[in-house]
Amino acid sequence: MDYYKILGVDKTASADVIKKAYRKLALKYHPDRNQGNKEAEDKFKQISEAYAVLSDKEKRQQYDTFGSAGFQQRYSQEDIFKGADLGEILREFGINLGGGRATFRTSRGGSPFDDLFGFGGGFDRGGQTFYDSRQTAQPIKGNDLILELPVSLEELLSGTEKTISLGRGVSAEKVSVKVPAGIQDGKKLRIGGKGSPSPVGGPPGDLYLLIKILPHERFAREGDDLTVEEKVPFTSAVLGAEISVPTLGGRELKVRIPAGTQPLSKLRIKGKGLPGGPKGGRGDMFVRINIIVPKHLDGEQKKLIAELAGTGI
Repeated sequence: MDYYKILGVDKTASADVIKKAYRKLALKYHPDRNQGNKEAEDKFKQISEAYAVLSDKEKRQQYDTFGSAGFQQRYSQEDIFKGADLGEILREFGINLGGGRATFRTSRGGSPFDDLFGFGGGFDRGGQTFYDSRQTAQPIKGNDLILELPVSLEELLSGTEKTISLGRGVSAEKVSVKVPAGIQDGKKLRIGGKGSPSPVGGPPGDLYLLIKILPHERFAREGDDLTVEEKVPFTSAVLGAEISVPTLGGRELKVRIPAGTQPLSKLRIKGKGLPGGPKGGRGDMFVRINIIVPKHLDGEQKKLIAELAGTGI
């Protein structure tokens, strides 16, 4: 993300200009002013993240030096918000109440964000404390994360369990996830609470693992079916033959090629494909026949082929 663009400031903007820009946008996209507006909620998360970085001298220097991509590699979401005092800005928010000026404060010793999101806090006016009687709002949840999870066809055959690392270095968290047998490419597996932390102390987002089926050197997947290509000599296609074909499970099967088999014909082997989900039956395997036409013939072979050609074959 371009943090300067998100806050609408120049790269040379001073700390005061950055603070004023955040204050203005935070009021505009305040969740209580945009009830049920997911777009406004996402915008509030973005401007909070931008301010957490640009208001910190060291983080801003790192961001300016390495750019957005390089910065994201060095700082996790937790690192970005660590030490960021967004409450300082909230304490400066003013609300117009009939010409008076109100400042948010925490009424029960909680986070300075409690009042902003309607957690029963109050505001001061003329030495008196007023309380918000609206329905209590839910805290803003952190952003969801999507990571690509590569899965082989062999792993799809019976399902598998994978361990992924969240974060970097010794603090990286190990998370295990079960991959169901036969899961389709592009499906997502959800791990609750393992997304980005909330910028304002709410619950973290969720982690979604996007299934990416890896290409196989022998087999192609078509739904629950598998296709494997086998090359056979011209004579085997003409006269018929028995060949050995591999299966995804590692076994070899004997398959009979009928006489007169045509190029790119498919032979079907029932139940040797992929499972249709954890409890579904298995698909089929198809053997695509690729007929080998010889490029080089010796004298005797050419003579025999010529004789066959003379018979109309």
